[in-house]
Amino acid sequence: MTTAFPPGFLWGSATAAAQIEGAAFEDGKEASVWDAFARVPGAVLNGDTLDVAVDHYHRVPADVALMKELGLHSYRFSTSWARIRPGDRFTNQAGLDFYSKLVDELLGAGILPWLTLYHWDLPQALEEQGGWANRDTAHRFAEYAEVVYDALGDRVEHWTTFNEPFCSSLLGYASGVHAPGRQEPAAAIAAVHHQHLGHGLAVARLRELGAQHLGITLNLTNAVPADRNDPVDLDAARRLDSLNNRIFLDPLLRGEYPADVKTDLAAVGIDLSTGGPLVHEGDLEIITQPLDFLGVNHYHDDQVSGHPIEQPADPSVVPVDPHAVAGGLPAKSPFVGSEFLTFPLRGLPLTGMGWEVHPAGLRTLLVRLGHEYDALPPLYVTENGAAYDDEVSADGAIHDAERTAYIRDHIEAVSQAIADGADVRGYFVWSLLDNFEWAWGYGKRFGIVRVDYDTLVRTPKDSAKAYAEVIARADAAAGAVDAVS
Repeated sequence: MTTAFPPGFLWGSATAAAQIEGAAFEDGKEASVWDAFARVPGAVLNGDTLDVAVDHYHRVPADVALMKELGLHSYRFSTSWARIRPGDRFTNQAGLDFYSKLVDELLGAGILPWLTLYHWDLPQALEEQGGWANRDTAHRFAEYAEVVYDALGDRVEHWTTFNEPFCSSLLGYASGVHAPGRQEPAAAIAAVHHQHLGHGLAVARLRELGAQHLGITLNLTNAVPADRNDPVDLDAARRLDSLNNRIFLDPLLRGEYPADVKTDLAAVGIDLSTGGPLVHEGDLEIITQPLDFLGVNHYHDDQVSGHPIEQPADPSVVPVDPHAVAGGLPAKSPFVGSEFLTFPLRGLPLTGMGWEVHPAGLRTLLVRLGHEYDALPPLYVTENGAAYDDEVSADGAIHDAERTAYIRDHIEAVSQAIADGADVRGYFVWSLLDNFEWAWGYGKRFGIVRVDYDTLVRTPKDSAKAYAEVIARADAAAGAVDAVS
């Protein structure tokens, strides 16, 4: 590594309730928006559902033992709103008991629980009342957060409100490729604001209850203009940066929506100004709660253009849109007011998702955040990883050299960002296990541990062993520093 990682640097892995738990309708759990969406013909590849997923619900002790074997310091997981508050009508004790058992298993293994309250599984009953386009859902979220904290706050120290609100708002309500599958631009921007509001209300309430480590996780990108000398492409990069990054960062860290975002949205009839129909007086004061950390999810940069992509001479070569998904439903752009954006590739290596591999982009992003936001809290890379088409060799091993290189190179980029002055305090690889990859169903594997979807047997891949070695070396280096000091 370029530099030693700072004392206390956390090494972990991440998952999400909907993607791994299964038990979709057991022990009182009711439908989430993803349970409902997966049953819409064409919404998810191969008609896959979350009903069994990888059966983590019934395999907690073994899965935690696997984490301990890998040497993880921390495990980032989410609680299911639909399991804890079915239909948001009552508190389901069986749901709380499941997460209590998980937390106890983690602590018993010496692993720090890192809890995310919302990873996209809104109770379907709330969606039927308008979902995140309904302002009341923000208040319901704060109530749910309090229920979870009351049950687990004595043992869980690190709390994330939302994971990637870009996806649960713009992909879910504008593009329609994620649950709930709506294609209503105004509702999508309302969902953005109401998730911000829910975050602020929850943080304020959990602070009152004594929570000490509160944050949010955003999926952030570098918007790279296809032609830096073309005003059209420069404006396209500005628009992508505004809708992927700044519409989320600025309200949280500056207490305002970016002026250019408000102008772009006003041009399509959406009012994001304070005092308007969406952003009430006082909302931004609620949203701009001090954060103890910011989670950064990053998988790839986006080269962006304002021009249509030219069709290749060879019709078998189709340009890959990094925002495309596999379901058969017609999709729209998630970029409200900037639907014309295109994403030409740069000729870099691609993951199995069709995403460009460019580790230096993570370094650039982490450093940029520190330069642009005075109120920036400490950073954690809360998701980073890659899907590839794994092959099981004759001896049963999974030699996933591409994923191993991807993880190592991105960890090196984090190390370089720290050397450049970025205050990064942890790295969580996505994902611990192969799992339900949203609209791709079980067709894309991100795990460092393979799951046989027929038998549910777990097999660590070479990438898991390599990651365990990275952690062991970092721990040894930290121990040597401690011994000297």
